[in-house]
Formats: sequence, structure tokens, C-alpha cells
Amino acid sequence: MGNDSYFQRKLEPIKVAKQKPISQLLAEMSRTAYQGRKLGEAVDVWENMLKEKDLTIALGFAGSMSTAGQWTIINWLMENRFIDVLVSTGANVSEDIVDAMGLGYWQGSHMVDDKALLEADVNRYYDVFGKETDYRKMEELVTDFVMTLKTDYNYSSAEFLYLLGKYLGKKDIPAITAVAAANGVPIFSPAMVDSAYGETFLLAKNQGHNVMLDSVKEFDQFVTIGTKTKDIGVVYIGGGVPKDLTQLIAISVSPMTNDQGVEGRSGGLRKSLQEYYYPHKYAIQITTDSPQWGGLSGCTLEEAISWGKINSETGKRAVCYCDATIALPLIAHALCERVPEKRKGPDMSWLFKGVE
Repeated sequence: MGNDSYFQRKLEPIKVAKQKPISQLLAEMSRTAYQGRKLGEAVDVWENMLKEKDLTIALGFAGSMSTAGQWTIINWLMENRFIDVLVSTGANVSEDIVDAMGLGYWQGSHMVDDKALLEADVNRYYDVFGKETDYRKMEELVTDFVMTLKTDYNYSSAEFLYLLGKYLGKKDIPAITAVAAANGVPIFSPAMVDSAYGETFLLAKNQGHNVMLDSVKEFDQFVTIGTKTKDIGVVYIGGGVPKDLTQLIAISVSPMTNDQGVEGRSGGLRKSLQEYYYPHKYAIQITTDSPQWGGLSGCTLEEAISWGKINSETGKRAVCYCDATIALPLIAHALCERVPEKRKGPDMSWLFKGVE
């Protein structure tokens, strides 16, 4: 291999200009280096996803980003069908309700006496303050909804959050679940009780109302998505359970079909087993986790290639090591400029048949 093979794409320094569109800036960043380049590449990969004809886009949304003011960006992505499925922590789709109710959060500081905050009934989310009384108002609202549900029906998280979204929509509370329900975007939250929802289930139970969540039904519904599409693209804001669950669509279709595969999908077959896999065609991850500690949140998309979860083709994936509160707003605004029209996503209504 000659030396010329190393010099195919010349780095282009960024020139400062007035009123430069965000999409243009990120395009220029993609021709530089380090994480600025990766952020620009992430926009390119997502834009290419939106151009695909038969592609389901899933977003993994980890952590507590709603308290940081990111939930309205998720709403915008769903309204424009730039995502078709949301996989979220329970925190992100409960703490947003506080803000959507008009109660809100406040800019604070991480340099504060946390004991004094406890005595004042103030909850701290790094440098954000929230009122415990507001949190309880949100829990009481969700508990009122839980009391309307059947006690002889096993709900998946997608069914539960769909019905909650319909409930909040009727009350003009534009939380993530409400916008998702209005736009036909299912939300899965596999660790939902690890949030305010766990407490609302207990509050409802105290009133004699027991609601059942079925994690096996949930996983079956989730993996079925992989049998109803030609390809899947994924975007991970952080890692954790949302990322790991979404990765499983690529490999869990095989046991679901008893290793018969999916007609119409192009995948692979492991040599040692009659086991099919269908790598995600596109993948983006915004993370601050590191891979060397062995945790799944830090697991690189390249590592996932060995599992058959991610496409090995170059130009179809991007990992940006960056705070999501920096990366997500920039990416969303760049997509808003580049793709002005609403995308027509796949019909996901089959998930909710018979639940109401």
C-alpha cells in the first residue's frame, strides 16, 4: 500500500463567518478532526437514514435528560418522524411531565450544600433544581391515570405509555408520551419501575388497584419490530438499558422465529449455529462512557459488529464522545435545516390494537 493511500481526504480548517447555518458549521466540522468531526459525521449518518425508503429508526434515550431541557427535542423528532420508536429510561418519560405540566425546573449549581437542599425539599439533578412537591404532583397525576387501567390485563411498557400519552393529551399536557401517542411512535421503557412509575404503582396499590406489567410480552413486541421492516437504524443518546435492549433486535429475531429467519430481510448466518442475525444498517451513539472498563454503555459500535448487531460497512455509523446536552441540540437543529419536510415513517399502530 503506497503512501498516497493515507492522503485521500484533506482536512479543511473552519473559517468563521457571520450568520453561518448550524448545518453548514457541522458539515465543516465533519471535515476537521476529533469529536467535532464525529459530531458532523453523526448528522450525515442521521440524514442518510431519513432518506431510506424502508427503514425503522429507533432512538435509545438514557439518563435524566428531560430535567436538562432535552425533552422538547425528542418531541420534535417524533413530530417529524425522524424517529419511529423510542426506548427510554423511566426518568426521561416521567420527569418531563413536571415541565409539561407548567411546573418546571430551575438552573442551580453543583456547588451547593446538599443537606440544606434536603431540608428545603429541593431535589438536585447535577446543576438543576426541582421541587419535591412538584415531583409528587406529577406522581399523583400519573397515579390517577393508573387507576383507570384494567387490573385483569398484562400491559407492556409500550401499551402503558401509549395509554398514558392519550390521557395526558386530553389534558393538554404535551409530555413525551402525549406527543408520541399523537404521532404513532411507540415508547418502550424496559426498566420503567426504576423511576417515578414504580412509586405510582405503589400509590395505586395502596388504593386497592393492582396493575400488571409484562416484560416478556414487551420484549416479544419489541423484537417483532425487526420482522416488519427491511432495515433498522439506531441512535443512542447515552447507553444503559435503552441501548442494550435496542441492540437485541438485531439478534433476537432468530430465536423468535425458531431460527427460520425473516423473509425479505438481508442478514447473516452464524457458521457454528443455524442462527440468523440482522445488523442495524445505521448507528449513531452520543456518549461520554469509555470502553476499557468493560461496561455495555461504553461498548463501542465496532465491538457490536462481532455480535452481528451493527453493520460493518464504513460510513454507516458514528460515535461521538460528547455531552448529550451539547450534541443533541446541535444535531437536531442541523437536521431541521437539512430536512425541512416531515418524514413518512412506518406504521406502528399494530402495537396498540386491542389495548384501549
